[in-house]
Amino acid sequence: MKIIEYPDREILAMGLADILASELKNCLLVHPWASFVVPGGTTPGPIFDSLCAADLEWERVHVMLSDERWVPEDHARSNAKLIKERLLVNRASAAQFIPFHMSDKTPDSAAPELSDILAQEMPISILLLGMGADMHTASLFPGADGLEHMMAKGAPLVMPVRVEGQEPRITFSGPALAGAMAKHLVIFGDEKRESLERAQGLDPIVAPVSAIMDGLTVHWAE
Repeated sequence: MKIIEYPDREILAMGLADILASELKNCLLVHPWASFVVPGGTTPGPIFDSLCAADLEWERVHVMLSDERWVPEDHARSNAKLIKERLLVNRASAAQFIPFHMSDKTPDSAAPELSDILAQEMPISILLLGMGADMHTASLFPGADGLEHMMAKGAPLVMPVRVEGQEPRITFSGPALAGAMAKHLVIFGDEKRESLERAQGLDPIVAPVSAIMDGLTVHWAE
């Protein structure tokens, strides 16, 4: 794991967008497509605002989420809504988006079908993630029902998640994320940096983010 420090969040967003664009271009030089896994939430928005204008063969980029709340895509809490509004615009509107939410299914019934669909996208070409102060990443939360199964070797690619007090979710499993060819994590502030450093010595069941640290590049700003 290596950490890149930036003077501020705006410079981080622009710098990381350049790095991601370069990695996508390099991937497309040797592969017919690039699988690009991105997070929801507010943190990646400014990164997407810069990245969407990158001059590359977006029609060969397959964009998918690291995790999703089980709500319709027009819902305010839908991660897909953010992706469509902030990333899949400008030049990046040509990218292929692979959604998780299926209106006629539950996370439990959709997960096996999604795992089959996503199998051809593996390994993930470029992975971008965020992290909570509790050391969760994607929807791999400490204390979530079935977390041990989600982090186990041989786990399905995507799995349903239930966290008390929240909408049902679906998420890439720990092994699917850990196997990405290029891995990036964005965190802001001292609290999250301290949590990340603490996670290095912890079991993935306690600190799920520790499962992806091998080869990880962390992008940090105050």
